[in-house]
Amino acid sequence: MNKEVLSLIFLFQIYGQSFCRNGTRPNIVMVMSDAFDGRLTFDPGSKVVKLPYVNYLRELGTTFLNAYTNSPICCPSRAAMWSGQFVHLTQSWNNYKCLDANATTWMDLLEENGYVTKSMGKLDYTSGSHSVSNRVEAWTRDVQFLLRQEGRPVTRLVGNMSTVRIMTKDWENTDKAAQWIHQRAASSHQPFALYLGLNLPHPYKTESLGPTAGGSTFLTSPYWLKKVSSELITVPKWLPVDAMHPVDFYSTFTKNCSGVFTVEEIKSIRAFYYAMCAEADAMLGQVISALRETGLLNNTVVIFTADHGEMAMEHRQFYKMSMFEGSSHVPLMIMGPGLMSGLQVNRIVSLVDLYPTVLDIAGVAAVGHLSGHSLLPLLSKARVFSKKQHPDWVLSEYHGCNVNASTYMLRSGRWKYIAYADGLTVPPQLFDVTLDKEELHNVVLKFPDVQAHLDKLLRGIVNYPEVSKHVHLYNRKAFGAWRHSVGTNYSQVIANLRWHVDWQKDAFAYERAIDKWLDGSL
Repeated sequence: MNKEVLSLIFLFQIYGQSFCRNGTRPNIVMVMSDAFDGRLTFDPGSKVVKLPYVNYLRELGTTFLNAYTNSPICCPSRAAMWSGQFVHLTQSWNNYKCLDANATTWMDLLEENGYVTKSMGKLDYTSGSHSVSNRVEAWTRDVQFLLRQEGRPVTRLVGNMSTVRIMTKDWENTDKAAQWIHQRAASSHQPFALYLGLNLPHPYKTESLGPTAGGSTFLTSPYWLKKVSSELITVPKWLPVDAMHPVDFYSTFTKNCSGVFTVEEIKSIRAFYYAMCAEADAMLGQVISALRETGLLNNTVVIFTADHGEMAMEHRQFYKMSMFEGSSHVPLMIMGPGLMSGLQVNRIVSLVDLYPTVLDIAGVAAVGHLSGHSLLPLLSKARVFSKKQHPDWVLSEYHGCNVNASTYMLRSGRWKYIAYADGLTVPPQLFDVTLDKEELHNVVLKFPDVQAHLDKLLRGIVNYPEVSKHVHLYNRKAFGAWRHSVGTNYSQVIANLRWHVDWQKDAFAYERAIDKWLDGSL
């Protein structure tokens, strides 16, 4: 651990003893990264790459060992975090369809209750963004036709041992966040809430694939790559293709991962991803350092989390969009005055819990129905009364691209139950994540009583067959409206989306499949 981090720990231990210094409400700073695997915030995952500021938060704050996204894709996940509601309640179906621009967030409530608020960097929780390709892929996922939608995952090394700032947009926003903290320290004694959204460690756009390309390039420099312990990088086990669940195979194929990958390729992708996490950690560190330099650290609650994880070639996939741990397990670390230090919490939690937690910390009453529960009783040094006890389960759901069925994950105790579509047409999966950490053994047939119990519990939380039907109808309607809107340019527009196929060869068959789907015969 470097000297700066050690000095931060010393100062926090001296001054960060009370929840609110001098009776004032604490400042709140949230740093949310994109695609950060939560398993890197505790052992053994934390050993593979040097993350000094994540380690600092673990030393002086609370680490949630079982924190999950409520939807493993950018916009719906963030919609859940900002609204405190499950995605089926806000109908945040994909990266294009999320919250309305006027939706009330926890940041709005803090501002209404006397906090100075500022949001910087990646927000991505309202409807209308992301590429046309991304929308069409989500809308047409039910079409009975396989198309490769992503570029094959690759790595790219840039710069040298002196090249530190790779993701310049993130660094610019981090600099602005640090400057804003300094300005707040000099200008006002009002409590503030600051949100910083990072793009890292999300893969970069693969420029060689053209303007419609997605993010399939893991990019870093030798400076960050040196932070990775290459000898600790594992090569994940894969099921044979013919043994894969049909939805997982669809994801593997559309993510362009069904071909041959050498061990060296897989280890390189994982190493570059970890290096990108190290760069994100340094940005978190700059925010923490700004709080220390201004004397604000001892009266600030710092939260570090992410919208989802990254598969990094586990289960023959990269990216997110999966309920496997690499994609669905997120970091959640909270440090601040009056909160427990060095605590590791096993309770299963999710991003919807952040809405009531932040309001609880600020002493602000929540309004309306929330899916989440305050985590403050789990991490406060003082006895905190909670009207609603946190349940022993979390829900995650997915309705977007690269997955050809609405997916619902219930994590409870040792079990992870994954149901699809109407619960009948696509077989479910069940994993004992305590014994089977790699999630290679679907034991749904071995434990029918467990499956029946968890399915009943899931249906009590969400009527998932009805939600799946609603999403299916939305997809057809949205795609039909879009096709009508582009008029005579439709064939040219759809041919120029990011399909990694010989479009001249496949166009006719794909169009026939589209027409049958729109007619309702598929």
